[in-house]
Amino acid sequence: MIALLLLEVVALVVLPVCDRPVVGGALFGAGVAGLAVAGVLWQRLRRRRHPVVPQAEADQDSWFSAHSLEGFPMEAVRPLLLSAHAPSLNTLYTAWVFATHGHDAGWIARHLSLPAGVVRLLADARPAGRTEARTPPTGRPARRVPE
Repeated sequence: MIALLLLEVVALVVLPVCDRPVVGGALFGAGVAGLAVAGVLWQRLRRRRHPVVPQAEADQDSWFSAHSLEGFPMEAVRPLLLSAHAPSLNTLYTAWVFATHGHDAGWIARHLSLPAGVVRLLADARPAGRTEARTPPTGRPARRVPE
C-alpha cells in the first residue's frame, strides 16, 4: 500500500498533466484490488484459525445445549426467585450448568456472586451420574465434585 502511495506521488511529479488522471486511476484501481485480495486472505486465515463447527457438533459439545437444564430443580428454586434480593434465573441456570460440569459450590458462589445456600441447593439437586468433566470455556480442566 505504501508502495502504491509512493508511485502516486512520483507519478504526480514526473508525468505531464494530461497523463496524471489515467495513471492515478490505474494506481487507485490497483490499490482497491490489493485491498480486496488482502481482505479475502484475511477471511481465509480467520476461518482456518476458527473453523465453523456444524450445529449438531456444537450442540453435542456445548455446555449450554438443549439438554443442559435437564433436572434443574425449579420447584426448589422458585421461593428464592420470589424473595427480596433474588438472583436472576439466568444466573441460577448458569450455576446449574457449572454444577453439572464438576465445579464445586464454593467456586460457583465465588464466581457468580451467589449465596452459598443457593449454590448448595443446586449442587445437592444435581443427579448423581450427571457430573461431566469436560473442559470449560476458559480452557482449564473442570474439577469433579466429590459425591
